[in-house]
Amino acid sequence: MNRKPIYVTQPQLPALEDFYPYLEQIWENKILTNGGPFHQQLEKALCEYLGVEHLALFSNGTLALVTALQALRVTGEVITTPYSFVATAHSLLWNGIKPVFVDVDPYTLNLDPQKIEAAITPQTTAIMPVHCYGRPCDVAAIQRIADNYNLKVIYDAAHAFGVRDASGSILRHGDLSVLSFHATKVFNTFEGGAIICPDAKTKQRIDHLKNFGFVDEVTVVAPGINGKMSEINAAFGMLQLRGVDEAIARRAEIDRAYRELLKDVPGIAPMGEGGEASANHSYFPILVGEDYPESRDALYARLKEAGVHGRRYFYPLISDFPMYRGLPSARRDNLPVAGDAAARVLCLPIYPQLALEDVERIAALIRAA
Repeated sequence: MNRKPIYVTQPQLPALEDFYPYLEQIWENKILTNGGPFHQQLEKALCEYLGVEHLALFSNGTLALVTALQALRVTGEVITTPYSFVATAHSLLWNGIKPVFVDVDPYTLNLDPQKIEAAITPQTTAIMPVHCYGRPCDVAAIQRIADNYNLKVIYDAAHAFGVRDASGSILRHGDLSVLSFHATKVFNTFEGGAIICPDAKTKQRIDHLKNFGFVDEVTVVAPGINGKMSEINAAFGMLQLRGVDEAIARRAEIDRAYRELLKDVPGIAPMGEGGEASANHSYFPILVGEDYPESRDALYARLKEAGVHGRRYFYPLISDFPMYRGLPSARRDNLPVAGDAAARVLCLPIYPQLALEDVERIAALIRAA
């Protein structure tokens, strides 16, 4: 029997007719971009939902990362993780900054605070950790190091929409946090992103930078970029926000189902505890161990043959790509945990529309080995 392919994630799409009133408003007021009504509404709504005071929308998360570094005037060297999407390190290169890779924690796969201090040099100006799979970094330990060495902290929080810790939004940590609203994320605007700002003055500077550096019609104060979010994307975000809690709850159900179905499979270890109330369940990564009769890559290929397209997030490591592998910090002996994770992690499909029968079929394919 032919089955529709199942991918690791699919965008959450509302009914098309629900979007029509938003489009009609855009056509009626004839404002398509440059901070229009929906742009302003979405910034306010996201601040309320996320529990933050200031937020600047962007056309995508990568431009938000590039601008965050520019806004903080970061130079020299920045300590970051090799276990992430390439945009994390690319944003450094685009700003003329040297990435310095540090190994990750074996449990969270986030930047390991115990390895950071040894990588600090007189040229180090900042730390850029990633909340990998939406699981919070050790923000307290990272901030202590930053304070001791007078370093900035910019969090790549692309996976961390809606994630909280005991005191509130995880996005309030560091000097800036950067979100992605790409189509595959828990909350999306087709393409989009945002920077969480600590105060109004920082947000104003970032708003100038994402609009070429313009302050008014005749005044340009910095070499900014075109990072503005359009009204179409902002309107879609307003519609998406209405159903994001339901979407996260459905992801949690799928997470629980996977854990139950895979709990007795030797060599298959789902990451995380599974019951975190603050989690957004943006991904479902498993570690394929030596007790499993196939390698991770063999399992990946077998699932793909069956129409199940998992993802080896993150493989290869950023540090293995040609533009980075010549750096001293990119040596594999410097990154043993990250290298092991890159060879063992497989992210299984998880998105709100994924049927329970498909979750059961995926689990059965894994058990079949």
